Amino acid sequence: MPLPVRDPAATATTVTAPRLTAGRGELSGAVVEALRTGGPPRSDPAAAARADPWSEDLQLALYLLYELHYRGFEDVDDAREWDPDLLRLRRAMEDRFLDALRDELTDGPRTVEDAFAPLLVEPVDLSGSLSHRLATDGELRHLREYAALRSLYHLKEADPHVWVVPRLTGEAKASMVAVEYDEFGAGRAERVHARLFADLMDDLGLDHSYGHYLEHAPAPLLATVNLMSLLGLHRARRGALVGHFACVEITSSPGSRRLAKAMRRCGAGAAAEHFYAEHVEADAVHEQVVRHGVVGGLLADEPGLEPDIAFGCAATVLLEDRLADHLRDAWDRGQSALRRPLD
Repeated sequence: MPLPVRDPAATATTVTAPRLTAGRGELSGAVVEALRTGGPPRSDPAAAARADPWSEDLQLALYLLYELHYRGFEDVDDAREWDPDLLRLRRAMEDRFLDALRDELTDGPRTVEDAFAPLLVEPVDLSGSLSHRLATDGELRHLREYAALRSLYHLKEADPHVWVVPRLTGEAKASMVAVEYDEFGAGRAERVHARLFADLMDDLGLDHSYGHYLEHAPAPLLATVNLMSLLGLHRARRGALVGHFACVEITSSPGSRRLAKAMRRCGAGAAAEHFYAEHVEADAVHEQVVRHGVVGGLLADEPGLEPDIAFGCAATVLLEDRLADHLRDAWDRGQSALRRPLD
């Protein structure tokens, strides 16, 4: 499907930092206050160790601290990215989050084969698939909510995964860079996937400003974005990040095909359909490169990372399932899945 013709002036963007949102509890409130005032957070790591790892409070606090490594926030000093007090608090929240994931995955896969085998076969029963639901009987309002939530990742698509590149060698590094080159438009700014998603949002009548829908996003969505930031920022988690990346690429093509159908069926617009149509073809190729080049290359270099790769894949599936459950439950009740409805 050809890229829709657009006025270059209309697609030009000004890089701006998003505004801080309000806190949702003790931890996130302390982070917001610290970022606004320039002082230390009033919550300590012990408070993070007691917090609900799935809560709006902890997940928002993590998200805010991770965003300091991306575009930061309006009126927040860039130097806060490496503030030791904030990093200590973040580490305690990360440990709480990782412990919760491990508890959920006590019986999870330990090998790459066990982790990826279920993802390589399209299930006969797609009733539990969110993309299938959107393709068959989703409404435009559902697609708008879905896109608003996913914008917290897709407007920085592939950025968290780039952190793994200097931590790889040989075939794994070369293959990872080959895939990322496509994600970043193969040298063409108008084809960068984050730009294509901004065009999708324009077609859906959404604001494509970076981070605009943070206040709308519930904890299950924040957790999916936080996972990749957590794994990307720690060299010790390089195996898990590769597992996460491989899981995304393996599952992307069939899901994108259904989402392109949903956009077409609801008349969302050419750019909205194009974003997912682009991923159908690209990610079908990426899957093979990632499985054999990135995962296979990493296992050849560091076979001891196999359990970490499996964990990264399983954790991704777990969090995506939690998000899908949240969206379906809200929509089944005829309610918005967002913390506050769209304008």
